[in-house]
Amino acid sequence: MSKKKKNKDKLDKTLVEKILDQQKIAYEQHISEISEDHGVAQVGTGNPILDGHPVYKTLAVNGNKTGPIVGVVPLSGHLDLKKIAKASGNKKCEMIPLKQLEKTTGYVHGANTPIGIYHSKKFPIFLDESVLKEDGIWVSSGEVGRSIMVNPLDLQKLVKATVADLQE
Repeated sequence: MSKKKKNKDKLDKTLVEKILDQQKIAYEQHISEISEDHGVAQVGTGNPILDGHPVYKTLAVNGNKTGPIVGVVPLSGHLDLKKIAKASGNKKCEMIPLKQLEKTTGYVHGANTPIGIYHSKKFPIFLDESVLKEDGIWVSSGEVGRSIMVNPLDLQKLVKATVADLQE
């Protein structure tokens, strides 16, 4: 009659969090209310800062030469398709259509994560150069409304990312 109850305060870890644990990379978890615009952690009136660290979004694009690539830019910024094309050796890039996003990356809109995509698909990852000014950034942990804060240099090393100017 006595079944073990799961501790409701303890979260099941996402694949991304398990990867970080396995690689012994420090991170902090956060669960947030879902934003209709972005599906990522936001505080207050949409300020893309959480606990003093900026929130970054993960955007999947198709390069005309390389195929799928991933750009990670601040939530408040806009990915410049010409800049990511140049950084990735493509002539042009275009956003992956929403209908094809989950099939391509393995994640639904709002849950794309550079760690999970790199781990499962090995797509090239590009981080906006603004990460170099930060000691921690928030990115999705692979589920809508769940984020992790990680040191950007640890993230860069883990996903073998290229750092470049990616914003408009």
